[in-house]
Amino acid sequence: MDDNPGAPIVGLDELVSHVKDGAKIALPTDFNGMYSGAAMSATRALIRRGVKNLHVIAVPTGGLQADMLIGAGCVAVMEAGSMFLGEYGMPPHFVRAFKNRTIVSRDATCPAIHAGLQAGEKGIPFIPLRGILGADVIRFRTDWKVMDNPFEKDDPILLVPAINPDVMLFHAPMADRNGNVWIGRRRELAVAAHASKTTLVTVESISDQDFMEDEHLATGTLSNVYVTAVCQQPKGAWPLSFSDYYAEDTEHMREYVRAAKDDESFRAYLQRYVFQKSEATA
Repeated sequence: MDDNPGAPIVGLDELVSHVKDGAKIALPTDFNGMYSGAAMSATRALIRRGVKNLHVIAVPTGGLQADMLIGAGCVAVMEAGSMFLGEYGMPPHFVRAFKNRTIVSRDATCPAIHAGLQAGEKGIPFIPLRGILGADVIRFRTDWKVMDNPFEKDDPILLVPAINPDVMLFHAPMADRNGNVWIGRRRELAVAAHASKTTLVTVESISDQDFMEDEHLATGTLSNVYVTAVCQQPKGAWPLSFSDYYAEDTEHMREYVRAAKDDESFRAYLQRYVFQKSEATA
């Protein structure tokens, strides 16, 4: 008999209550909705809560989601392979915070972040990585170590430490009522969830079907063993695109970039779209 009660289906405020001040939080890339889902409704809820001093780890790149959190004063450390808003240019708040040194920016690479999470998933303290040997970024990451391969002469190898986030937060197409989450081919979400202490997920829909009982669905499902809580949020990645569900709201993205250029216009943006705009709570 299965004694696993599953991950609870909760409201949005309860979901984000798991994110504490100073948490190390992993966020999937939001550059392309076909690749990963950014939990934007949960991000707005975090801003409403006034969470502070987050260490954001982009998996592996950051964009709108991280930039909003930086602009709202929620972030102390930003760790990413890169930061960009695609055709809209560089994230305005990140650029300003980087130049003014109001946040700590930890340079990384996409392979290093993925490798660190794989080490965290496996419960090992570090993992070897070869592809970025010789890159300037190694000089700025004192926690990365170049060592001699113990099995081969004259063969240096880079060791990167395991990444174990306090929280992994993402948006997915659907979950079942037991809290199993269907992520499809987005296996980097599973790796990050396995490496994290807490995994929070918003989804487009909740299904009465048990995904783990279906051979086809089970292969693309993140087991509720690794899920802390789930919240149904239709259009939960808006204004970003999300898989085949909806396209990017390009007009809103342009509005965001305009608003983010100065503090006064961004405060008005937050008032309109974050503090006054209601989100579904169940």
